[in-house]
Amino acid sequence: MFSASAELYDLIYSGFKDYRAESARVAELIRQHFSGARTILDVACGSAEHARLLAEEHGFEVDGLDLDPAFVDIARRKLPRGTIWRADMTSFTLPKKYDVILCLFSSIGYVRTLANVRATFERFGAHLGPGGVAFVEPWFPPGVLEPGRVTVNSSDSAELKVVRMSHVTVEDRLSRIRFEYLIGRRAGIERATEVHELGLFTTAEMTDCFVAAGLSVSHDAAGLDGRGLFTARAAHA
Repeated sequence: MFSASAELYDLIYSGFKDYRAESARVAELIRQHFSGARTILDVACGSAEHARLLAEEHGFEVDGLDLDPAFVDIARRKLPRGTIWRADMTSFTLPKKYDVILCLFSSIGYVRTLANVRATFERFGAHLGPGGVAFVEPWFPPGVLEPGRVTVNSSDSAELKVVRMSHVTVEDRLSRIRFEYLIGRRAGIERATEVHELGLFTTAEMTDCFVAAGLSVSHDAAGLDGRGLFTARAAHA
């Protein structure tokens, strides 16, 4: 999925995503909903920037899980004290349970179907300790994304410059984002392409999937970055 961009991910998003502020807000929410929480599993952790900040600046014990091997390598470098598993969020089985599970930055959309959403939430339920809490940042619901929308982002460091252009299409309940990259290094300019597919689910559909997985749930329409946030809780023992 991120075969072209994993190494560029932090550079691209550093230009417009405030990981430090988001991580502070997540830490606040965790303490609000589970004051004694210590352990976190960051599902679809990506480059593990939220996870790193939650560990280094907020004192949590953070593990991660991602399907992309490049992200797993990056996350392991950022979280030397945590365990990073390479696994599919719809079917993972780990040897421990957590106080908190995170699934941020709309990563749940990558499972593409409601059946997979429910399977994922069942996995969350199976890996939360008694009274544990899951925070899930959804992708957009149907009817919100504008087909044909084009965006451009650019970032640079001492070693490289990146320009990323994206184009959105929507087919029924699936959004498709085509990313085109121009990557400039001293050796020359490279091009790369990725296509990302994310399912479009309503708030009611997502809520039903949480409930079917045995989790109680509430929804904040604003969330961390305007996309909303679900807060789901496992039953107490």
